[in-house]
Parts: sequence; structure tokens; C-alpha cells
Amino acid sequence: MAEGITRRPPFSGWDKPDLDLSNANWRSSSGGRGDVQIAFVEGFIAMRNSGRPESPSLIFTPDEWGAFVSGAREGEFDLT
Repeated sequence: MAEGITRRPPFSGWDKPDLDLSNANWRSSSGGRGDVQIAFVEGFIAMRNSGRPESPSLIFTPDEWGAFVSGAREGEFDLT
């Protein structure tokens, strides 16, 4: 390994709890026709693919969610 480079274990800094999402109140912004649903659980925001609800959910802190929403509004994630 090159001098001055620190190797970190995978997912270092992951400080989010393993949330129980089985009873989460999932919401869709498009009246159920969208690809993404969100739920507010224990002070975190969970996001999942509505077409594959059994797949893993992304978990955001309120600050992370705010940054994500701001970026989306500003077109940061537009692929066109």
C-alpha cells in the first residue's frame, strides 16, 4: 500500500441502526404510480423501490435526506 494512504474497513462510519421496516407507513409521491417510496421511522428516512419492496432500503439521516432532496431539486442527479 502506498505511503500516506489509510485503508478503511468497508462501510466505516455506518452509524445507522438496523431499523425494523415491517410496519413502516410507506408513501409514494405519485399516488402509488412511482418507482420510489419513503417512510419516516425512528427519526430516519427509509427509501425503497416500490416495484421490489423486498429489496434493501436506503436509510438517510434527516441531514442526509435534506441534502439529497436539495440536490434533486437542483438537478444534480439528472441523467440527461
